Amino acid sequence: MATVAQWIEGARIRTLPNSVAPVLVGAGAAGAVGAFSAPRAVLALIVALALQVGVNYANDYSDGVRGTDKDRVGPLRLVGSGVAAPGAVKAAAFACFGIGAVAGLALVAVSGHWWMIAVGAACIAGAWFYTGGDKPYGYSGWGEAAVFVFFGLVAVLGTQYVQADRVTWLGVAGAVAMGTFSAAILVANNLRDEPTDRVAGKRTLAVRLGQARTRVLYEVLVVVPFLVSAAAAFVTPWALFGLAAAALVVPAVRRVGGGQTGLGLIPVLKETGLAMLAWALVTGAVLGLS
Repeated sequence: MATVAQWIEGARIRTLPNSVAPVLVGAGAAGAVGAFSAPRAVLALIVALALQVGVNYANDYSDGVRGTDKDRVGPLRLVGSGVAAPGAVKAAAFACFGIGAVAGLALVAVSGHWWMIAVGAACIAGAWFYTGGDKPYGYSGWGEAAVFVFFGLVAVLGTQYVQADRVTWLGVAGAVAMGTFSAAILVANNLRDEPTDRVAGKRTLAVRLGQARTRVLYEVLVVVPFLVSAAAAFVTPWALFGLAAAALVVPAVRRVGGGQTGLGLIPVLKETGLAMLAWALVTGAVLGLS
C-alpha cells in the first residue's frame, strides 16, 4: 500500500497553481464590476482544486494501466511504480470528482445558474477522457487545447460569471492569459516526456511537433500573459505590475530555449507555475481593486 506521503506526491501538488490562479483572476474580474463574493469564490476554488487533483489521479491510473509510465522521467506515479493498486487510484480520482461535483452543485444553487451543471459535467468528462477511455484525446495531441479551454476560459469566466452574472472583456483577457500559461506548463511536461511518449505510442502535441517546434511553442505561450498585462493597462495602469511575474519565468525560458531535456526540464514546470500564480495574484488584486 502507498504511504500518505506517496499519495500526496501522486496528487502532484505542484500542479495546483493551474487551478488556484484562474479562480484568482476570475474573482478579480468579478470585483472589477463590483460583484466579488467571497463564498462563491471559495466554492469555485474548491471545485477547481478537486478537479485538478482528480485529473492527476485519473492520469496516473490510465497511463499506469496502459503501461505508458514504465520509463517516465518525473514525479512518482502511483500505478506505474507499483506502489498503489490501480483500483485504489481510480477510486481516489472519482472521489475527487465527487467533491468537485458537490461543491459545483452548491455554487450553482447559490448563483441560480442551473445550466452550468452541464459545464461541470463537461469538465469532469474532460478530466477523465484526457487519458482515459478507448480513445483518450491527450494521446492524440489535443491536451493543450483542452487545458486552454478548461483551465483558462471555463475556470476564469465561470468564476466571474457565478459572481457577476456576466463576463467582461477583462475577464476574457484574463482567461486567455491563464489558458496560455496552463498550456505552456503542459507543453513543458510533454516536451520532457517526448522521447518516452513517442516509444509508448502517445501522440502528444510535442511528439507531433518535434522538439524544436515544441520549444518555440512554449516560448510563444508564456509571452501571451504579459501582452495581456500591457493591453489591460489601457483600462487600469496598475495591470502593468503583472509584468513583474516575467522574472519568474525567464529561467524556464532559458532552460527550454537552451535545449534542456529529461530531468533538466523538471524545474520548468515549477517555474512556469509560480510565474502563473504570481501573475494571477497581482492581476486579480489589481482588477478587484480597480
